[in-house]
Amino acid sequence: MMRATLLLTALIVLSACGEKPQTAASGRKTDDKPWGETSSGYAAAGFKSGDQAAWEQQIRARNQAQNEYNRTGSH
Repeated sequence: MMRATLLLTALIVLSACGEKPQTAASGRKTDDKPWGETSSGYAAAGFKSGDQAAWEQQIRARNQAQNEYNRTGSH
């Protein structure tokens, strides 16, 4: 009985060693530039793929659209 308990405990403890890493399966690497080439159909209308200045301008415009002071018109 003791031997079976030890064997079962060892089996449970060692089963955690075989766990596969859980990573995001997106094709994009984390060190890619955000303004890099995009194959997404969700790019903004004025965005030129691969152009850092255009990407920064789109981010600024998006942020201003979410600014409550600009949305309500009360400054």
